[in-house]
Amino acid sequence: MSRLPDPRRTRSFREERELISKACRVLAGRGLADGMLGHISLRVDDDLLLVRCRGPRERGLAYTTPHDIRLLRFDGTAATPDELGNWSAPNELPLHAAVLRSRTDVSAVAHAHPPRTVAADLAGVTIRPIVGAFDIPGAKLAAAGVPVYPRAVLLRNMTLADEMVTAMAGRPVVLLRGHGLTSAAPSVEQAVLQAISVDLIARLSLDIVSAGGTLRDISGEDMAELPDLGSAFNTQVAWRHELARLGD
Repeated sequence: MSRLPDPRRTRSFREERELISKACRVLAGRGLADGMLGHISLRVDDDLLLVRCRGPRERGLAYTTPHDIRLLRFDGTAATPDELGNWSAPNELPLHAAVLRSRTDVSAVAHAHPPRTVAADLAGVTIRPIVGAFDIPGAKLAAAGVPVYPRAVLLRNMTLADEMVTAMAGRPVVLLRGHGLTSAAPSVEQAVLQAISVDLIARLSLDIVSAGGTLRDISGEDMAELPDLGSAFNTQVAWRHELARLGD
């Protein structure tokens, strides 16, 4: 008796591939992934994820297409015999697998290499809530703390990836010293927007310090006054803006 194919592995995931490809281009457009390095993943089942892979005509994140988004098992093997073809899984796929396996609150992971964020951390400048209404989601993310994984290594195995997850300590974003950052969220859009907020605070912090200023956290009173404008504004409108910046 023949076995019916698993429908999870035969779905095209066309919309999800399109979303991830645009998200990769947003990261590049914002300067968080200038070259060929970086990737975004989305959990689609208990053991399956869509992730940006390196294609046969690799040109970097700014030129990602839906064809570069492939359906893999968490161990890096293809979900179907023809899924990978001439594409190769990211060397740091364990980074994505470790986060998704350990965090039931997370469905998407963005890994980027923002130069200013890396520079700020190496300069000893931490991500602090120095802004308020300028970027409310970013202020609240910074106020709760952005941890640092102190090793500047390629996270190419589960031992190293699990170390990063431990350092992440359940937070949305972790900085990777001398490397970049990892952002985890319930959606691709939120994972990317979090990375943008952290990078913005890092860039402002460097500018302030370079100008001879002193970084000061906003007051608790002001933090308490910042409203939650809701996901319709914080995520949906913000994401439409990011796509508009790309010309989409």
